[in-house]
Amino acid sequence: MAGARKNAPPREDVLAAAMDMIAERGLEKLTMAALGREVGMSSGHLLYYFRSKDELLLRTLEWSEGRLGAERGRLLAGRGSARSRLDAYVDLYVPDGHRDPHWTLWLEVWNRSQNADDDARERQVAIESAWHRDLVALLAEGVSRGEFRALDPDRFAARLRALLDGFSIHVAIGLRGTDRGQILSHVREFLDESLG
Repeated sequence: MAGARKNAPPREDVLAAAMDMIAERGLEKLTMAALGREVGMSSGHLLYYFRSKDELLLRTLEWSEGRLGAERGRLLAGRGSARSRLDAYVDLYVPDGHRDPHWTLWLEVWNRSQNADDDARERQVAIESAWHRDLVALLAEGVSRGEFRALDPDRFAARLRALLDGFSIHVAIGLRGTDRGQILSHVREFLDESLG
């Protein structure tokens, strides 16, 4: 039978391929046509599933964040002091280096969110809120155990995440003088001064 149709790959495989392309070639090389070639689908078929490149990027971010969320949950549920788990949270948050694919994707989604619809914005808030909730719970635990000084966990979490976002952007874009090691050192010093 000529022209038999090949089944489309599972959606998770398409999202993983998109993330791999960002890591290997950069975001600018991620087009619907290039991704389609990578996964054996036409760009039209991809558009049928994702509607737009913006939607593809947001779904890829959600998929990637789901994996990071599971890793974050394991780290935070582990044994050890609240401070050691806070350091693990920071390690997971800060990019691995210049052009970290996860942070490259985040920066692009943030940039595109200026014109995003309400649904896309709510989905971004859901991702951000998961990081925030986990941090608030960890800080509250540290305060209740007497490991951290008395503070408002929600307020401190908002300030710490703003600090982490700013430093992480510097690492992700490769700003000279802001490598991962330097940033982690700055953040740990801030935590020592603020939580002790």
